[in-house]
Amino acid sequence: MAQIVRLDDLDDPRLRDYVDLRDVQLRLKLESERGLFLAEGEKVVRRAVESGHAPRSFLMSPKWLDSLADVLDGSDAPCFVLDDAAIERLTGFHVHRGALAALERPDLPSPAEVLAAARRVVVVEDLADHTNVGAIFRSVAALGFDAVLLSPRCADPLYRRAIKVSMGSVFWLPYARVDDWYAAPDLLREAGYTTYAMTLADDSVALDEAPRDVERLALVVGSEGHGLSTRWEQSADHRVTIPMAADIDSLNVASSVAVACWELRPR
Repeated sequence: MAQIVRLDDLDDPRLRDYVDLRDVQLRLKLESERGLFLAEGEKVVRRAVESGHAPRSFLMSPKWLDSLADVLDGSDAPCFVLDDAAIERLTGFHVHRGALAALERPDLPSPAEVLAAARRVVVVEDLADHTNVGAIFRSVAALGFDAVLLSPRCADPLYRRAIKVSMGSVFWLPYARVDDWYAAPDLLREAGYTTYAMTLADDSVALDEAPRDVERLALVVGSEGHGLSTRWEQSADHRVTIPMAADIDSLNVASSVAVACWELRPR
């Protein structure tokens, strides 16, 4: 059972994992160095713990103790209790869902392990926005794809904002980072995947006209501004695009992934 610790000193060193949550660069550095990530909100905290991630501590206002009592009963991690105003001063924003948890950051599987266990994956190149990364994880999980591969420069799926937008799907959907990104097309080919690059290239075909009778399928998407690199555009087995109405050339990348996952979902 978690120990309930009521605090009034915001300089207490036990609260250091929750300081300045709105400073994105600081948080990414600190969370990586300390081997942790943050979950925000009752549902997300519950999903994080229920999916097997080990909590280091909890932080919440008194009104959330009852609704998360079963989660706290099953954990040995301390639960720090502050009023809402104190939590806002500590974290730098209003935690309107009242509960936070600091959890141990898990070791990621290798790309080869992820690919071996999957049949349909989404491959993401240099996507910097945490909201978009979280939305992609949610679509991948909802529409029957099995896993995600990320380039080294992609945003962290375990950053607080990405977790929140993904509705916790980052906790159980397998994913890996590919350190040697130049070799990623060969890695997928050797694992038996047919690759579909989302691109506005002149030879792209409409997504609903692309062949999809393949054993293993990888949907590849690029960054918000520049799209896919030339390496990926040229290496993919198929270049595909979503047909648009006149004068509209593209959708937000997360929306594009949702449409493509629907079209290429397992039948």
